[in-house]
Amino acid sequence: MKSILRRRPSPALVIACLALFVSLSGVSYGVATGFIDSREIKNNSVTGTDIRNNTLRTFDIRNNEVRGFDIRSSTIQGGDVAFNTLTGADINESSLGKVPSATQADSAGTIPSLRTVALTTVAEGAAPVTLATQGPLTLTGACEADGVNTRARLYVQSTEANSAGGGEFNDPTIGPGDAPVLLADVLDLPAPPRTVGDRSVFASAPSAKAFTAHFGSIADAADAGSCQFVGDVVLEG
Repeated sequence: MKSILRRRPSPALVIACLALFVSLSGVSYGVATGFIDSREIKNNSVTGTDIRNNTLRTFDIRNNEVRGFDIRSSTIQGGDVAFNTLTGADINESSLGKVPSATQADSAGTIPSLRTVALTTVAEGAAPVTLATQGPLTLTGACEADGVNTRARLYVQSTEANSAGGGEFNDPTIGPGDAPVLLADVLDLPAPPRTVGDRSVFASAPSAKAFTAHFGSIADAADAGSCQFVGDVVLEG
């Protein structure tokens, strides 16, 4: 019996035991120190249940080793994305729906717009000139003789019933077929100088079309007579 115990192990046995010890101690060391890398993990074996919630950070994902197909579809949420990190390049704009409050922008065409009417000259007795239109409403300027005097006048017409206009003169009812309604008047006598008047007028229709205008009107009865109009018109609706 003593002779058996005194026998030395063979070289092959020593090498085999050493290899087993190294392999076991290496895995144990990795587990103990937390330095397990992909070599110790079987491919496609780690699942979401193996990762503690709220522990994976950006610097844990390196060298593009975690890719889109490694993440289950529809699982990334807003709380998983750092604030102010997504840019336009990260978003497919064509897939976005309309912002709820942006539906109000569909009626942006109803925002009032300003139109400037350049200096417009009309000879006395000539046909009136159109200064502005808004929907059914038309604002015209006319130069009319009044005996030896000359009048620069602003008129409005409407193709919509129950329209209204006002200014120096008011008319609460304007409709299709009505003659042009006088809103403002500047009178000039034959003797110089010519007369300049500052007039504000407005008109509206039930369809919510409207305008407000501020004009400088010039009446000049000298010679054959003439009138001039210049101003701004705010169009609404």
